[in-house]
Amino acid sequence: MTARLDYFRIAPDVLKPMLALEEAASALSISPALRLLVKMRVSQINGCAYCLHMHAPAALDAGVSQEKLDVLAAWRESPAFDTRERAALRWAEALTRIEASGVPDGDYEDLAAAFDPRERVELTLIVNTINAWNRFAVAFRSVHPRRAAADAA
Repeated sequence: MTARLDYFRIAPDVLKPMLALEEAASALSISPALRLLVKMRVSQINGCAYCLHMHAPAALDAGVSQEKLDVLAAWRESPAFDTRERAALRWAEALTRIEASGVPDGDYEDLAAAFDPRERVELTLIVNTINAWNRFAVAFRSVHPRRAAADAA
């Protein structure tokens, strides 16, 4: 794949609000592990290899198990995820696929049962932020760097 445009180099000033949004989302009360699980799932849905590549090592560093990363695309069928993770992933999917889902009441009810009102707003910001980043990366065909271990295999 060939990158279409290096948007960070071309328009760094345009991206300042996005970077500020990312910084704000990173300082929320939602745990880094849950935040990264949500980012990974949304990036899977959006087909953003660049973001998946970026967030996988960070997720492991934040304490997300390799098992969870391995089965994340099929989280509904896996016992590896707890109630809060399931509610957050369901919410992330509904918001990411809003045109198809309309964000069902049941998804919100599950979210409300697992998260207080402020956390619901925080999760929504996290989902919206990663969706925006995915759209930049996919639109401009951002290419992730190859990892040395992958090259040696």
